[in-house]
Amino acid sequence: MRKATNEVVRVPGAAIPGILAPTIFMLGLTSVFGKLTLLPGFATDEYMTFILPVSLMQGAGFTGAATGVNLARDIELGWFDRLILAPPPRWVLLTGTVLSASLRALMPITVLLIVGFAFGVNFPGVGGLALAVLLSCAFAATAASWGVMLALRFKTQSAAPLMQAGIFMAVLFTASYAPLELLTGWLHDVAEINPVTQIIDAVRQGFIGNVTWGDTLPGLAALAGLLGLLYGLALRGLHRVGA
Repeated sequence: MRKATNEVVRVPGAAIPGILAPTIFMLGLTSVFGKLTLLPGFATDEYMTFILPVSLMQGAGFTGAATGVNLARDIELGWFDRLILAPPPRWVLLTGTVLSASLRALMPITVLLIVGFAFGVNFPGVGGLALAVLLSCAFAATAASWGVMLALRFKTQSAAPLMQAGIFMAVLFTASYAPLELLTGWLHDVAEINPVTQIIDAVRQGFIGNVTWGDTLPGLAALAGLLGLLYGLALRGLHRVGA
C-alpha cells in the first residue's frame, strides 16, 4: 500500500486521468442531457445531482483499473519477481495492492464532490455522503482486482485498454444516465441484470432521497459478490505465478 501511494507523490500526473475524465463526463453530460429531468418520473430536478454518483463510481473505477496497469509495468520491469519472493503470503500482497486503490480513489472522489457541490448538487447528509464514499472506495478495490487479474494474465501494459474499458462498460450499461423505469429496449434489460446498477442505486440514494436499507442492502450484496469473485480470480492468478 505504501509503495502504491508513494507513486502519487512521485508521479502526481498519473492521477490526473482518473480525476479529469469523470469530471468532464459529469459536466458535459449535465450540459447535454440536463433537460431529461423534465421527463415524468425522473427522480430529481437537478441532473448533476443524479449524475454525480455515477462519476464517483467512474473515478473510483478508473483509479482501481490503473492499479492493474501499474502491476503490469512492475511485471515488465522485473520488480514483481522480487515482490513474490517476499516472506508475506500472496493474499497479503494482493490485499495491500487492492486496498491502495481504495485509498487513492479518495482523490477523484474528493474533487468530484467539491465540483458537484460548487454547482449546486444536493447535499446527501452525513450518512448518505459517508455511504457514497465507502461504496465508491470499495468499487475501486473491485476494479483493482479486475485490473490485477488481467495484468497477471497478459503480463503487459498493452492490456490497459481492456482494464479501463471493462470498468467503463460496467458502469455505462446501468441506470446511470436515466432511471431504470425510463430506459427501454436492450439497454433496460442489460441494466436490470447488471449488478453495478444496484451499487449505483445505493450510492445515489442519499443524493436524490432518503437512505434506506432497502436500497443499501442490494448494493452491498452486489458489491460483495463482485469483489469476492474478482479478488478470488486475481488471487488464483497470483498463486499460479512461479508455480
